Order: sequence, then C-alpha cells, then structure tokens
Amino acid sequence: MTRVLVLNGPNLGRLGVREPEIYGADTFADLVAAASAWGSELGLEVDARQTDDESQIVAWLHEAVDTRAHVVLNPAAFTHYSYALRDAAAQITAAGLALVEVHLSNPHTRESFRHYSVVSGVATGTIAGFGFQSYRLALAAIAARPA
Repeated sequence: MTRVLVLNGPNLGRLGVREPEIYGADTFADLVAAASAWGSELGLEVDARQTDDESQIVAWLHEAVDTRAHVVLNPAAFTHYSYALRDAAAQITAAGLALVEVHLSNPHTRESFRHYSVVSGVATGTIAGFGFQSYRLALAAIAARPA
C-alpha cells in the first residue's frame, strides 16, 4: 500500500477555533479522520500529523524520503519564509516521490505577504482554496500517479 504523510504546520492544530471564517469550523481531528477515510478509499495508507515546530516538519520530511512516503504538506506560516523546510521538501521530489503543497484558503486572495511560497518551486503541485477538500484532491493526485 502506498504510504502518504499528511504534514501540517503551525496553528493548524487550532482548526475549528482559529479564524473559522477563513479556515472553517471543523477541527484538526476532523481533518485527520477525513484524510484517513479518503486515503483508505484511494488505497493509500495516510499518516496525518501536525506541529508548530519547524524542525519537526523538517525531520518528518527526512523520514518521508527515508521510508519512501509521498507527502501532502500544508506548511502554513512556514510557506512564506522557511528555507529549511523548502530544502527538506526538495529532497522529496528529488527522490522521485510526490510532494503536494496544500492550503485551506487561497493565499493569493489574502494579505500580500501570503502570496509567495518558498515551497511551491520544489513541489510536484499545489492545491489551495478548497478547505478540507484541498487534502482530498491532493490525495487523489497521489493515488493517480503511475506506480
């Protein structure tokens, strides 16, 4: 079974209470349950995680390379400035694995500082603006990749 790490950055553990007008009322636990169900439907083994710690995401990206796991990554605020995260993410695609950057909201419709992603340039693709469905679309894209 194809393994996918669904990695989430800072403040995503606060889903449901943090700016629900932007991020919705569903919680991170709801996201984990949905991603696991979608993954199962697609024949994927999904392992969803969240941290506010940049070094932890870097370590998880290294783990993905070492264990040959594809990645769905919502870097959250790290999107805009974390070159450490970008360099670790580049190792995913360099290893021939998929890295799909996701965002719940569309960063290009928000504040100007959110318009640039240091991760997008090394990602296989980016999906943004569809709420939790961004994750479903990312998992479907990974499942559709040739073996």
